[in-house]
Amino acid sequence: MRVVVRVAMAAVISVQAVGAVAQTAKPAHPATPWKRYCQPDGGFCFKYPPSWRMMGDIYGGNGVMIAPAQKDEQPVSDEITVAMVAPPKDADEALGLEGIIQQAAAGMRDAGQNFQTLQRQQRTVDAKPAEMLKAQYRDKATGHDWIEELVFIEGPDNEIYSVALKTMPENMPKLEPLFAEVVRSWTLPEPEPPANANGPEQAVPTPNPSTPQSH
Repeated sequence: MRVVVRVAMAAVISVQAVGAVAQTAKPAHPATPWKRYCQPDGGFCFKYPPSWRMMGDIYGGNGVMIAPAQKDEQPVSDEITVAMVAPPKDADEALGLEGIIQQAAAGMRDAGQNFQTLQRQQRTVDAKPAEMLKAQYRDKATGHDWIEELVFIEGPDNEIYSVALKTMPENMPKLEPLFAEVVRSWTLPEPEPPANANGPEQAVPTPNPSTPQSH
């Protein structure tokens, strides 16, 4: 009889403990939605983390830089830039993705030393052809090591856009998934349909019966 009572009391205590844990457990907070930026005058759009902030315009107003929030006196060590880096041109004058990647690699070689290409990859962004270049180098001026991952996107008028991450090697594992989400969110506005594409059909005039018909 004592054994049965002890088992029953243990069961009651166990149920009370589970109830107490359930009452003290804090409800999960929903994730803060990412911010959205769209360039004025119908330019590109993209999303970025809510804790990051806009650092200013680049490429003469054709792009922007974003970076993690940090103390004002600290130098920016991680950044993402999104911009149009080559304006629209005729097909025979456009550099194309390969030409832009060669220019970017040459710029990193000039600014740094020990340059090495880590990865090249063809991609599709917003249903448009794109290529990725990932490289590492040591800055000649500061001696800091950097990794840059650049995704170049070819627009409908042979213009080239870039979404680029620049970070220290030790921060790359943390920032690369975030950068992939920024690239995935990048879009251009939908082209406007031509005038009268879906408008009402034009009424065909009917001849006046009183008007004599020529034969």
